[in-house]
Amino acid sequence: MGKIKKIGVLTSGGDSPGMNAAIRAVVRTAVYEGLEVMGIMCGYQGMINADFKPLQAHSVSDIIQRGGTILKTARCEEFRTPEGRAKAYVNLKEAGIDGVVVIGGDGSFTGARLFNEEYDIPFVGIPGTIDNDIFGTDYTIGYDTALNTVVEAVDKIRDTASAHNRMFFVEVMGAEAGFIALYSGIASGAEAIVIPEIKDDARNLKAMFDGGRKKSSAIIIVAEGDEGGGAFAIAESVKEDFKGYDIRVSVLGHLQRGGSPSAIDRVNASRLGHAAVEALIDAQKSVMVGLANGEITLVPFRKAVKLHKDVNHSLVALAKILSV
Repeated sequence: MGKIKKIGVLTSGGDSPGMNAAIRAVVRTAVYEGLEVMGIMCGYQGMINADFKPLQAHSVSDIIQRGGTILKTARCEEFRTPEGRAKAYVNLKEAGIDGVVVIGGDGSFTGARLFNEEYDIPFVGIPGTIDNDIFGTDYTIGYDTALNTVVEAVDKIRDTASAHNRMFFVEVMGAEAGFIALYSGIASGAEAIVIPEIKDDARNLKAMFDGGRKKSSAIIIVAEGDEGGGAFAIAESVKEDFKGYDIRVSVLGHLQRGGSPSAIDRVNASRLGHAAVEALIDAQKSVMVGLANGEITLVPFRKAVKLHKDVNHSLVALAKILSV
C-alpha cells in the first residue's frame, strides 16, 4: 500500500447527532496533513454510483452544531454483493481515492471489512450510532445526545403522569441493546427499566412494585427490542396487575436521532475523526477507532462486529435500588 494522498469519507446506516462534527474533523485533519478529501454521498450507494464531492476546509464550516449528516446516508444492499463491491472499487480507483473513512455502525463496518478482504484500499471506521452497542469502544457518536433527548422527554411525561395518576410505558430505541433505556432510566428516575439483556423483566413488573411502595405515578422505560414485544405489548400484558393506574404508552421513535449534538458528542466525534485520518496515514486498515477509558483505541472490524458489548450489570442493580 502506497502513501495516502486522497481520502474519501462517508456516513452509512442510521444517522446520529455528531456525524457532522466527525466529518468536519476528518476533512480538516486531512487538509492539515496535506491530503485531498472527497465526500462520498449517500453511504455505500454513493460509492457504487461514483457520487463524489470534493471537500475543502471551508466546505465543513458551520456544521459542527447540526444534526443529521451533510453527506446524507443510506443502507445499500448492492454493496453486500461481490459485484457491488467490485463496482465501488473501480469508482474509487478512478477517482484516485486511496483510503476511506466510514462513519456508521456494525452493518457499515461489516461492509468495510469485506471490502478490505478483497481490495487494497484501506478502510477505517468511526462508530456512529445512538445505540452505543459497538464492541471495543465505550462511546459511539450520538449516544450522549440521544440520552439527553430521552431524559428531556421523560421529564415532561412525568409531569402529566403525576398530575393524572398515570403509569407511562415509554419506548426508546435499542433494537438489540438496552444502553439508551438503562442510562436514560437511571437519569430520569424511572420506576422500572425493561431491556433485552435482562430476561423476564417485563413479566416481573408487578413484583417490582410490591413491598409496600405507594406511588401516585410511574415511568417504565422499555427498549424497543425487548423480548416482551415493545411498550404497547408489555403495557397490555400487565394492565390487569395495575388497575390503580391509568396506563398510557409513549413511543419516542426517531425523535431520538435528531437535534443539535451535545458538547460531549461534538468533542468525541472530533477526536475520533482526527484519529481516523491519522490511522490511515499510519497505514492502518480494517480497523475502527474508538474510545476506551478516555483514550483512542484501534479495534479490528472483525472484533467490533462479531463480539458482543454487554450493559453494565452494576448499573442494572443500581437502577432497581434507586427505584424503591
